[in-house]
Amino acid sequence: MADKPVKQPGPDHPITVTPSPEHVVVTVAGRTVADTHRALTLQEADYPAVQYIPMDDVDQTLLERTATSTYCPYKGDASYYSIPVGGQRSVDALWVYESPYDAVAGIKNHVAFYPDRVDSIAISA
Repeated sequence: MADKPVKQPGPDHPITVTPSPEHVVVTVAGRTVADTHRALTLQEADYPAVQYIPMDDVDQTLLERTATSTYCPYKGDASYYSIPVGGQRSVDALWVYESPYDAVAGIKNHVAFYPDRVDSIAISA
């Protein structure tokens, strides 16, 4: 199997990871899955910004790890979790980079949610 390509962020594909000043709450099926004041905002190129939440601020009893994995040449290997209380819609609803590349090391053990696989991702001051 060929080695996976590794790319560095730069002017053609910038990536920033910054602390978010906001309060972020994620809900599914009336349950609070995540609640944090310690989110990190990852801005990658022209993609929408993504909130990465510390795994410690996630109710892990609501999660079920899946066999799904993906690869990003800028961030590394991602693992996925489903939220069973959300039913089929919440399969592979969140991902985590457990060993991200150095350029985005800050997101280690932080999770991000697909907005269309949860009921809400509320962001407030």
